[in-house]
Amino acid sequence: MFSKSSVKIGLVALAVLSSIATTAYAFHSWGNYHWARTSNPFTLKVGDNVSSAWDAYLDEAIADWSASSVLDLTKVTGSTKPRTCKAKAGQIEACSERYGNTGWLGIATIWISGSHITQATTKVNDTYFNTSTYNKPEWRRLVMCQEIAHDFGLDHQDEIFNNANLGSCMDYTNDPDGGAGGAVSNDPSNEHPNAHDFEQIETIYAHLDSTTTIGQTVSGPGKRAGVNGADGQEAADWGKSIRKDGKGRTSLYERDLGKGNKVFTFILWAD
Repeated sequence: MFSKSSVKIGLVALAVLSSIATTAYAFHSWGNYHWARTSNPFTLKVGDNVSSAWDAYLDEAIADWSASSVLDLTKVTGSTKPRTCKAKAGQIEACSERYGNTGWLGIATIWISGSHITQATTKVNDTYFNTSTYNKPEWRRLVMCQEIAHDFGLDHQDEIFNNANLGSCMDYTNDPDGGAGGAVSNDPSNEHPNAHDFEQIETIYAHLDSTTTIGQTVSGPGKRAGVNGADGQEAADWGKSIRKDGKGRTSLYERDLGKGNKVFTFILWAD
């Protein structure tokens, strides 16, 4: 027979563990990196450098994330060639191209100064999306939704591929549309954001800044990053490995440009 005191202690411990688990599940920002701005909600431009096969999925991702109470995304004409996908200061550039057998489905790259994002790119690799495995709406939705979100500071909720879906495009999975064929027969789709994603965006952008990096011109090391290869297609361009996914592959790289300027690259690998 357990005493009342031991039961009480056990319940308190359980509550603490539950609180920790809930916090870990909900907290998924990319460090403390964010776009500087002086008011909420703010509008961030997304340059369209994707093919017609991707237009609908880019539009969906923009609409999905614009449901946030603090963030609006708006599509504008792209300013770069998809092959090189050069960043433009103050906005996101989204690109699709046959980048070759690089091993990755999608890449998101942010340039930061201190804790502020100054420019960002998303790339999706048609070398893989033109195959029968990945040329499916659910895969295109998942990857575009996820990479665009990295560009404004959101991280993954989970990096295990073969567990039940969380119902978020920020959750790694082998079964983007959920249901039969995945880890469980009744898990949700991972093709769109969920409530935890929007909660995290509100947390990231809860404070205001005294300046803005949105629509601004970047000078110095951050501007030269593209020339130095930090936005390339290969691991040699991305700097040091700082995190691995559930399969032991590097999912996050960091390149230090000096004087508080860095480039972070998130990789979503193909199987």
